[in-house]
Amino acid sequence: MNIGQNSNLKLTIEYLKLKDVSNLIYFLGEPWCLGALVASFFCHQDTKAPSKHKVNFIRKIKTAFSFQLILIALIILLTFSSKGIKAQYELNQYLITAAQNNPGIKSKFSAYMAGMEKVPQVGGLPDLNFAFGYFIQPVETRVGPQRAKLSIAQTFPWFGLLSSREDAATSQAESLYEAFEESKSKLYYDVKSAYFDLYFVEKSIDISLENIAILNTLLELTLIKIESGSTSIVDEYRVEMDLNDIENQLALLRDTKYEYTIRFNRLLNVTDDSNVIIPDSLWQEPLLMGKDALIDSIEINNHEVKQIDLRIKAWEENAYAADKAYSPNILIGFDYTFVDKYDNPSLPDNINGKDAMFARIGITIPLYGKKYNGLIRESKLQAEKEGFAKDDKLNRLNIVFEGAYKNYSDAIRRLTLFQRQYQLANRSLDMLMEKYATDGRNFVEVLRIQRKMLEYDLQLDKSRSDINAAVAFIDYLSGK
Repeated sequence: MNIGQNSNLKLTIEYLKLKDVSNLIYFLGEPWCLGALVASFFCHQDTKAPSKHKVNFIRKIKTAFSFQLILIALIILLTFSSKGIKAQYELNQYLITAAQNNPGIKSKFSAYMAGMEKVPQVGGLPDLNFAFGYFIQPVETRVGPQRAKLSIAQTFPWFGLLSSREDAATSQAESLYEAFEESKSKLYYDVKSAYFDLYFVEKSIDISLENIAILNTLLELTLIKIESGSTSIVDEYRVEMDLNDIENQLALLRDTKYEYTIRFNRLLNVTDDSNVIIPDSLWQEPLLMGKDALIDSIEINNHEVKQIDLRIKAWEENAYAADKAYSPNILIGFDYTFVDKYDNPSLPDNINGKDAMFARIGITIPLYGKKYNGLIRESKLQAEKEGFAKDDKLNRLNIVFEGAYKNYSDAIRRLTLFQRQYQLANRSLDMLMEKYATDGRNFVEVLRIQRKMLEYDLQLDKSRSDINAAVAFIDYLSGK
């Protein structure tokens, strides 16, 4: 085997030690990789074997190895896909728990239920009027003295008044339901945002621990080179300074994780020490619509906009009900009078002491219309006010959406950038580490690349977290 093959084989062994699957897949796609593996295989074969057999064997190895690459890629894809589905399932379970337990959500729903109870109150008829009268001095009539009187009466509002009041109360209650939905959507966004923050902190802790292990390895290598006199003690100090920085950052990250865990559990209204399951890798939420379609969806489906629309409808129906209230009410009644008998044999029995009864009907005359006109004007002005509030809300929602969409686009760009940067830095580090292990040079560059990898790895996870947080916020604006 020549020097080039030895070099490639050494790089093969180094790459196979990597934990990053994406780097492994990239490495396996390199054209020289297959040659290095085959060459290493023939190092242990009989050198006298016919070259024709070697060529045929190489072809078989290439075919088998290509199939293995495809199989490995499929297994990796399915593994990461199943992990992503499981992680999304866990998050959905947390959302369900939050919706069931959060006291703020329960408060909004109780307000809606209370609003619905107003509908039968305003839509019911006035109470039935019942009266009993007793004549202290009987009123003499031709058929006998009147002793007592029963009266019953019912007032009926003008046609359409009660239904218009019911419609107004229903619209007002529905606006409270939209307030409940808005609160639920906001809670879902808060839970998702806290979950993604926890993921990023957890990954930051893992990355910091990995880099501490790398620096400890470099420190051991540095001490060996110091003993041999091939490097300066300053290199040791540099490693120790980097270790101190990362360990301090790690302590802060652990405190932050504790804070975020409490915040997450409080949103779910569970105990502070409840375990939160964080995925090993974060899936990437897609935006299913274009920018213009998202703006239209927000203007139509946003719960705060719907709430304002229902308040406008309620005030318009209040104005209609006030106009109906200016109409007369109808009164229908029935009176029954108890009459005693006369001790007069000349009166026929069929009329002597015969009780009297009669039906009556009446109307109220709304002479004083000023209060009704004032109620109508108030309702129209309130509806106009809500219309201006809706325009203002739509303007603010567009501004907020533009910011969220900018954050989403920026996170997508950063994800692509840091994937490329991390890949380049990882290759550079491998080459520098190999060179430093042989001649002890470029130590500063090794540390610089190592810190860059730390930064890129953190930024990769931050980008994924920011993408999902931006999508969650846009979903919240869209009323999801």
